[in-house]
Amino acid sequence: MKSLLLLCLSVALLGATCLDTAAQSACSVNVHVDGFRNQKGALAVTVFGSPNGWPEDNDKAIVHQSFEIGPDGATAQFSLPAGRYSIAVLHDENDNHKLDRNLLGIPKEGFGFSNNPAVGLSAPQFAAAAVQVSCPSTNLSIHLTYK
Repeated sequence: MKSLLLLCLSVALLGATCLDTAAQSACSVNVHVDGFRNQKGALAVTVFGSPNGWPEDNDKAIVHQSFEIGPDGATAQFSLPAGRYSIAVLHDENDNHKLDRNLLGIPKEGFGFSNNPAVGLSAPQFAAAAVQVSCPSTNLSIHLTYK
């Protein structure tokens, strides 16, 4: 936020408006998710700009939003500055805003990650799921996995 303010002040000195600059710095991100086993609940999307908190600490995420599930899946749309991000998605069937697990720690709900990396016994590393967001728009597809 501080850097955006400094950028806006610099742009104002050149005679442009900060609103023009802010609009140009935000890239549209469209994430289509498929593979839902039903239309219960919602699609939860969490975006991280660093490994800090990846992939489940919503408090450390840049974006954490829910989206409606349709018959053909769900599409999440939001804006981000250009850069590298990792995205985790969850079929939050019971709308409790977290990944439910059984007694062995195995997920009971569907999940997925940007780049669709192979998932073994734990979530992929941040770098394996990192994607480049570019302006004006970036389109991604994520397929859900159920264990």
